[in-house]
Amino acid sequence: MPRSVLLAREADGHPVIVPLDEAGAPLGDGPPESVEPADLPDRVAELEADHAPRWVLPDTPARYDALLGAGVRIGRCHDLRLAHAILANSELVADTTPLRAADGWSVPLDPAAGTAPAGESGATLFDLDSAPAGGVPDDAGEALAELARQSAAIDGSADPSRLRLLVAAESAGALVAAEMRAAGIPWDVAEHDRILTDLLGPRPSPGQAPARMAEVGAEVRAALGDPLVPLDSPPRLLRALHRAGIDVASTSKWELTGIEHPAIDPLLRYKAMSRLLTANGWAWIDEWVHEGRYRPVYVPGGVVTGRWASSGGGALQIPRRLRPAVCADPGWVLVAADVSQLEPRVLAAMSGDAAMAQAGAGRDLYAVIVEEGVVATRQEAKVGVLGALYGGTSGDAGRVVARLRSTFPAAMGLVDRAAAAGERGGTVTTLLGRSSPPPPPEWSAFQASAHGADAAPGEGERARRIARDRGRFTRNFVVQGTAAEWALSWMALLRARLAALPEAAAEHAATASGPVFSRRAHLVHFLHDEVLVHAPAEQADSAADAIRAAAEAAGRLLFPGSEVDFPLELTVSERGTAK
Repeated sequence: MPRSVLLAREADGHPVIVPLDEAGAPLGDGPPESVEPADLPDRVAELEADHAPRWVLPDTPARYDALLGAGVRIGRCHDLRLAHAILANSELVADTTPLRAADGWSVPLDPAAGTAPAGESGATLFDLDSAPAGGVPDDAGEALAELARQSAAIDGSADPSRLRLLVAAESAGALVAAEMRAAGIPWDVAEHDRILTDLLGPRPSPGQAPARMAEVGAEVRAALGDPLVPLDSPPRLLRALHRAGIDVASTSKWELTGIEHPAIDPLLRYKAMSRLLTANGWAWIDEWVHEGRYRPVYVPGGVVTGRWASSGGGALQIPRRLRPAVCADPGWVLVAADVSQLEPRVLAAMSGDAAMAQAGAGRDLYAVIVEEGVVATRQEAKVGVLGALYGGTSGDAGRVVARLRSTFPAAMGLVDRAAAAGERGGTVTTLLGRSSPPPPPEWSAFQASAHGADAAPGEGERARRIARDRGRFTRNFVVQGTAAEWALSWMALLRARLAALPEAAAEHAATASGPVFSRRAHLVHFLHDEVLVHAPAEQADSAADAIRAAAEAAGRLLFPGSEVDFPLELTVSERGTAK
């Protein structure tokens, strides 16, 4: 019985199936099993039913998308592309040279990660909505060689069990991403159109602005005394603002907010309308919603911390005002859950800070910090904790962070050490073994030259500022990355629990969800610390129980023996709600 099965291709392009032994080597002496493309779904389904193997896939979407379309679901996999990105960069791996030298497998991480040679911060690192494309080799020989390199890297690492768990969770995420795209988010186009019409006016002719948006734009131009200024051109708008006596450096919302002038309020409303029209307007509906389903492209591991990104459709940036357009099929419900204060709880668990763990045990962590007299208000507590995670050291955040250091020394010590490592140009590693990228040579060279005897005036302070920027990146990396690992584990465990639920009656099938999920509760959306499940109405309670149980199991899996819990806010409804 094969423990694993490689699904790749032969030189002529035919799919090939290779049963593997426990060490990842081909079983037996015979040639790989070549399969006709038309017969592949049936053969995979047969092996899945008989052996439930771990499928080794060079790049999950390249094979799994077609299997899902044919009605075939697999239970688990090892994604070679995603595993390579982790192992080739992990500090736990003793020798990453063989992996880094493997042609074609070194899919680059975000090139901006952790870089700031000229003084720019990596502050936007965690807001990416795209990732480089794959394109890894998928012939059997290359895939087997890469699997051998990865197995050797894990076996020879400082902590094989941690890396195996991380690779398994990352690979499960790849399956979830493909399945969510196949099933789609149930979407009510009529409701979406109603929301747009209420906010912007009726759908206009191509090239025209919606009526309400045009009216607000006219208000802005009248207040500026410039009837022709194009409001969507920042340079020309900025000049018009200056002519009207509004001294601002840019046209950003943050720059304009709080300025007293008749043009500002309508301009801010116009900018909000423009963002909605551009990001999720009628053109977005036409492109991304078909047959009652919104099917974005998710990118597991698309951010260097392990968080997901998306390469199309903006799945990670759906405005809350559009959530009423998320609508369950008749006879089905939406079960939504999000984790309360995930990152602070992860910090408490991974640092072993007993005081912080007890403060958040089944309660609002921020409220407890107030009750214990650390700060006066919940908002102060939230600002302080987020300042600790993201490097806020000035103003209210800095004052509260100082108090938190004495109250939660273990937790604060962990992030402070991570920040110090980053400022020195070092790297940090998450609980399971994902490491931050090192700074580029130019960063280190600038740091050395800026503190040298020949440094220009002000270069030393500039270098310290750049180092602090990198320290903020590494400070948050360890917590955000470990939180991403918890979330991946949550989804993987939930996916398995949902698959064990019985199918719905045929007359209640959600046919638009595709052949695999038309009669089964399934994940349809994930956003960092939130999941959304589309379930037959009679399984609403079972789906909710599965979500809770998976969250509890993920906590035990990553933090065995910890007192930290991960409470959920859970709702069951037929339609999404705008919070």
